[in-house]
Amino acid sequence: MPISLVPHIAIPDRVTQQPRDVERIRSDQWHLRYLKVDQAHRIARGEGVTVAVPDTGVDAHPDLRRNLLLGTDIIPGGSGNGQQDRNGHGTGMAGLIAAHGHPLNSGALGIAPNAKILPIMSSPANNLGDADDLALGIEFAISSGVDVISVSSGGSTSPRLTGAIRKALASNIVIVAGSGNIPLDRLVAYPAREPGVIAVGGIDQAGRHAAVSVTGTEVDVVAPAVDIYSTSIDGKYRKGTGTSDSTAIVAGAAALIRSKYPHLPASEVAHRLTATAIDKGPPGRDDEYGYGVIDLVAALTADVPPLGFGSATASAPTHTASTTAAAAEPAGDEASGATARGLATLGVIMAAGGVWALIARRRRRGDDPPPRISR
Repeated sequence: MPISLVPHIAIPDRVTQQPRDVERIRSDQWHLRYLKVDQAHRIARGEGVTVAVPDTGVDAHPDLRRNLLLGTDIIPGGSGNGQQDRNGHGTGMAGLIAAHGHPLNSGALGIAPNAKILPIMSSPANNLGDADDLALGIEFAISSGVDVISVSSGGSTSPRLTGAIRKALASNIVIVAGSGNIPLDRLVAYPAREPGVIAVGGIDQAGRHAAVSVTGTEVDVVAPAVDIYSTSIDGKYRKGTGTSDSTAIVAGAAALIRSKYPHLPASEVAHRLTATAIDKGPPGRDDEYGYGVIDLVAALTADVPPLGFGSATASAPTHTASTTAAAAEPAGDEASGATARGLATLGVIMAAGGVWALIARRRRRGDDPPPRISR
C-alpha cells in the first residue's frame, strides 16, 4: 500500500504488453464471443452514453480515440485533459468499455463501441494512489454529467471518497467497481463494498471462478477476467488478468443498458444486470459468482419486473459502512431502500386491500429462495 494519509491502490492485474497487430487482436478478445457481443450490438452499441474512467489516464489509442472526450488530471504530470497514460491500465479499461476498432473486424472492440469515455487521471503510473484523489475524480465525473463510472481500483476509503460515491449514486449514476485481486486483496475492496455500487468478480475462459478474483457477500456479478486483450499506450495492446478487466466489461454492459433504456434509473440498470445474470455455482447467489455471469442480450431484451412500485423516483439507498449493493435476491436479509444489490427482482404491486409481491428472476436448478432486500 502507498504511504499516504488514505491509501488507495489501482487493482493490480497481471499484465503483459502484446505485440499484436491490428488484424489479429479481435480474434484474441475471447470475451467478445463468450458474451455474444455481436448479438448485443444489433440491439445497442452505447450511443448517447458517457462513461467516466478515473484511473491512470487514457491514451488516444487509434482503436479508441474517436470516443475519447477531454477529461482532466487530478494529479500532476499529465497532459491536463486526462489523455495521457504512462502505465496503460486506464487505456486498457477504456478500450474494454468503448474501443471502436477498425473496419473488417480489425482492432480492439469494446462492449459499448459508440459510448464516450471521459478520461480522468487520478492514479499515478505506479498505480499507488490516494482515496481523496479518486474522490476528486468522482466529483469531476458527477459535475460532467456522466452516466456510468467505472472504477477499476480498490482499497481504503476516506470521508471525501465515501461522500463522492454516495453523491454519484444519488445523482443517478451507475457505479461499477472491482472486487479486488488475490493475493493483495482478501476482502472486497472499496468502493465495491459500498451499497449501491455494482461489485464485480471474475471468471476464466471456461466460465469458472477466476482464482485471482476476491470473493465475498458483496459480489454482485462476474464477467471475463483472465487473459483479456485490450488497448494500451503507444498504440500497443495489453493482455490483463484481474477484476479490473471484468469491471470495465460490466461498465460497458451498463452503458449498453443506459443506451437502450435512457430513462431507466441507475438502480434499475444494476437490477437488470443481476436479474438477467446466468446463475453459476450453487443455486442462487453465492460469494464467488454473485448472481452470475452477465448476459448482455438478456439484459437488453428481457422483461424484467422493476425493483418496486415507484422505483423510478426512489431516493438514494440507505448506506452502511461495510456493505455494497447492486440488484440481488438471496435469502435471509431484511428490507432496505432502492439499492441494486439486495432487492433481487422484487416488484411490488399495489392493489385494493393489500400489497402483492411479485418475484420474477431467471432461475436454475429449482432456485427459489425468498427475496433478499438488504445486506
